[in-house]
Formats: sequence, C-alpha cells, structure tokens
Amino acid sequence: MSLVFRKSLKDCLSGMSDLVLNKFEDAEITGIAWDSRKVQPGDAFFALVGENFDGHQFITSAVEQGAAAVIGRRRGASLSVPYVQVQGDDREALAKFAANYYDQPSRKLVVIGVTGTDGKTTTTNLVYHILRMAGIPVGMISSVNAVVGDRVLDTGFHVTTPESPDIQRYLAEMLAAGLTHVVLETTSHGLAQKRVAEVDYDLAGVTNITHEHLDYHGSYQGYLEAKGMLFAALDSGEGAKGVEKLAVLNKADQSFPFLEKITRVRKFTYSLKGDADLWADAIENTPAELRFMVHGPGSDFLINTPLIGRYNVNNSLAALGLTVFGLGIPYKVAQAAMQCVPTVPGRMERVDLGQDFLAIVDFAHTPNAIKQAMLTARELTGGKVIAVFGSAGLRDVEKRKLMPEFAAPLADEMILTAEDPRTESLDGILADMAEGALRGGAEEGHDYWLEPDRGKAIRMAVHRAQPGDLVILCGKGHEQSMCFGHIEYDWDDRTALRAALAERLGVEGPEMPLLPTSPRVS
Repeated sequence: MSLVFRKSLKDCLSGMSDLVLNKFEDAEITGIAWDSRKVQPGDAFFALVGENFDGHQFITSAVEQGAAAVIGRRRGASLSVPYVQVQGDDREALAKFAANYYDQPSRKLVVIGVTGTDGKTTTTNLVYHILRMAGIPVGMISSVNAVVGDRVLDTGFHVTTPESPDIQRYLAEMLAAGLTHVVLETTSHGLAQKRVAEVDYDLAGVTNITHEHLDYHGSYQGYLEAKGMLFAALDSGEGAKGVEKLAVLNKADQSFPFLEKITRVRKFTYSLKGDADLWADAIENTPAELRFMVHGPGSDFLINTPLIGRYNVNNSLAALGLTVFGLGIPYKVAQAAMQCVPTVPGRMERVDLGQDFLAIVDFAHTPNAIKQAMLTARELTGGKVIAVFGSAGLRDVEKRKLMPEFAAPLADEMILTAEDPRTESLDGILADMAEGALRGGAEEGHDYWLEPDRGKAIRMAVHRAQPGDLVILCGKGHEQSMCFGHIEYDWDDRTALRAALAERLGVEGPEMPLLPTSPRVS
C-alpha cells in the first residue's frame, strides 16, 4: 500500500518562520522532491544547497517537469509557480515541510532511536524483534531496509538515515498500517543534516561513539556533538504518548560523560562491568551461539542467542535497556526473542558451502569495529585468521591507516583491497593502508598483501585457508554495490564469497561479480 497525500502549500508551511514569499499563490502539493530528475507533476521542489551542488540551478527543469511550487534559499526568479524563499536552514525547512505534509506521524507513534558508531543496525533489529515477540505492532527503519508491517522496503545504495521526506513517508505508512511503535536507526549524518529534525523521539539508546566520519564532522568532538543531538531531542514532548522519555547510555564508553551531561530525561546505563544499571557476565562466545547472564534492577536472567561476537553483548544490553527496562517488556519475552533473532544481513554472517573452515562476512568498517571483529574471529578459531578489507575513498584518511594497524596484531594474514574508492586513487588508498599495516607490525608478503581487485583478494583468502582456519571479509556487509568514480557497480561480498568457495570446492555456485579492477573488464 502506498499512501496518496494531498496538501495545500499553505498547510505544508504551517509553523515555519523565516520565510519570504517572493511569489505566493496557494497550490495543491501531491509530493516532495529535492532531486530535479525525480520531480513529478504536483511536487514541491526543494532547491537544496549542498557541498557539491546547488539545487537552484535546476529550478527551471523542475518547473518544466510539473513542480507545483519551489522552495529555495536564493531570491526567486520569475516563475510560473509559487516560490518560497527560506532564510534559515533549508534542510530543517525540508524536514518541517515533510512532517506537515504527512500530518506529523511521529507524534502519534512511540519512536525509539538507536545511534552509535558500531552496532546500530544490530541493536535496531534486536529492539524490533523483541517488540514483535511481545506482540507490539512495530516498524523499523535501518541502514539495511525499512519494514512496514509485512512489507520490506529497500532504502537504497549506501544509505544510512534516509532523507526527511522518506522518513516521514515511512512513518505515515506505518501509522496507516496500524503500527504503534517504530525503531529508527539514527546516524550522525542524519542528525547533522536535519533528516530527523521533525521526528518526535521517546526513547534513545547509544552503542558506542568511536573514531568515524571525522572527514565530515571535523573532529571527534564534532562527531560526538552530532550524535548528542538525538539525546538533546528527548527534552521535548515529555510524556505526550504515555511513555516516559528515556536515554539508554553505555557507561563504559568514552561518550558517556558528554551524553550524561546533555541529557535532560531519565537515564538508564549499561556496561560489561557491574557499575551500571544493567550489566552482564559469564560470557561464552562460540561459532554457534553467544551466552551471558544479565543483571538488572530486580532481575537476573540468561541470554542465549545465535548472534556471535563478544561485542554483541553490548548491543544486546542496549536493546534490553530500551525494551525490558524502558518499555516494560517481560524479560522472558526478551529471552525468547533473543534466542531466535534472525541473522542481521552482513553482520557476522556465516557463509557455508561445506568447506572445512569458517567463512564470515561482516560490515566492520571503522577502527574499533575491525578490532572487535578480529577479537571475535580469534575466539572462534584455533587456526589462522585471514582478513580481507579495504577503506572507502573520500573519507577519513587516518581511519584507513588505523584499521590495518588495529587488525595486524590479531589477524594472521590480511589482504588489503578495494572498498568504494570513489574518485580517489585506489593505489593511494592501499598505500595508506600499507603504512598502517607496517605500524601494526605486519610485513608485506608475509603478514599482508595488497590486491586491488576485491574478487581476487577474496579468492586469495579462500585458497590460502586451511582446515580450521577462519576467513573474514569486512567493510561491505549487506551492501549491494561498490563505487568506482561516480558509478555504482553491482557487488555483494556474500555472493563473491560463495563464488570463491564454490570454485575451491568444485561445486555449483554463483559467478564472481566483476569490478573495473577485474581482468575481464576494460
């Protein structure tokens, strides 16, 4: 079911200040567009100004395609449709406009936000699964997909938090489908770019805040402050939906002092130590399951889950804090949910074609995530750990050095390769990674290799594996494409791993996906 909304331009602008009506006649709005190539007749077109583009250059094209109104920051040219000039933040205006257009759906849903550097998607899925097991009609918006009732919607290539009109549309569809709760994975970009500015959050949880996105935020403090916007947003609308506002914070993380200081609502802490409201011990991590004891206010209970990796204890505690102790879900329901939680795509996802070694795909693409993935891998095998990963172009340069530096002492072998080089030189990225590997004590040709083609790198790892070893591909996880230049090429690490395993085992399997670095591509 896709909802059809019709609103007057006047109603869409309700409550918005700092507007100059260069030309104003009320108009019927039937959609919102911010990409001129996707304008449909009746859309309101937002001429956004970004780092690398200016939407005002495309106003004429948008009007020719049927835009019913245009909203921008510059003075309006002579147009045949209404033009509204925004004097403040155009992205904040877009968020307010979208929320008005879709009748402010988040004010009628219990909204649970999950943020952090690593573990956001897993924690979001855990909260969603626990609430579903409790019989609560719940939807989910994550970096993998949006789930509205029985519908699973792809949120696109390399997407974290969708743009504000998409978020508001998903929320409106959830409300129309009879849902009462939604779990929203919330990124620093989504917060800083005001994509969630008009979402009325009720509960928020954080996994951790480590080194990531410093190319965008400028510094760790800037990144931390962007994440903190989620917890500052909890200060409004207290109790409007019959749910007490709550912040679930990781007491053992470096983010805790800052988040505790800025949060004005009730706080609930978790940690792997016994100094928090919720904590865990007796942790057992095997290739088949993760077991641990949970200790919280008035209750102690065992969690047994197919999720693997010691770091998933933290993700689980954050989810339990939001559900059992935040929304009052019985812990026995959470126990049952955790025991049958589905594998989150591309998160410590095993690929098994009958080989005599473990093969895993994981989304780890930050220094801390790589370290945690390698620590998990070490626990899962007594053999060698062979890691394949790269680092994205047009992103934090220091991160691409830190990842191999952190991985080198834990992995027996590393094959460093392509991962969305974009318009950067892949050779240059690999040179930076080699510097990090050397800093970590690795020797080229003995402990690490540079292989620009990701398909060849995966084949190399698979063919080097011996019985009892573990091959782990990091960085791409669930993603379905890889970017070279400005082009997205079809790519899935899980497909590539199956192809390499099938070749080694001599069994039927998929073809290895091709990239511009592949020998058969000119």
